Amino acid sequence: MSDSNRNPVNEGAYTAGNGNNIFDLNELSGILTGKKYSSAFGPVIEGQRTQVGLMRKEKGTGAKPHSHPNEQWNYVVQGKLRVTIEDEERIVGPGTLLYFPPNVTHCTVAEPEEDVYFFVVKDMTHGIQ
Repeated sequence: MSDSNRNPVNEGAYTAGNGNNIFDLNELSGILTGKKYSSAFGPVIEGQRTQVGLMRKEKGTGAKPHSHPNEQWNYVVQGKLRVTIEDEERIVGPGTLLYFPPNVTHCTVAEPEEDVYFFVVKDMTHGIQ
C-alpha cells in the first residue's frame, strides 16, 4: 500500500511520505496520546516504521506506570520530568534523552513548576497509546 493510501494507525495522526515530508510541529493539531494512562498531548506523525511527536504534559500531570510492546525514546525539550524506568527514578531536564525498552514498566510526570515538552519516537509495532 502506498503512503498516500494508508490510514494512520493513531486516529488524528498525520501520515508522512508520498511528498508529505516536512512538518511544522507548532502548526499541527494535537491528539491525546495516552487516553488510558497519560496526560501527554501533541501532534503525531507516522512514517512506515516509526511514529514521532512533540508532546506536552501540563505541570504536575503525567503517565501512570505502564508498558507497551514497542520501544520508545523521549527527548526533553523544556521543563523537568520525574522519570521511573523499572525501579530507577530520577528527575531530568532539557537535553535528556530517555530510552524505554519494549515491555518495561515506566512512567513520567511533569514536575509541578512548569509544563514539560518532549519529542517522542516510537516504532510502529503498537500505536502511540
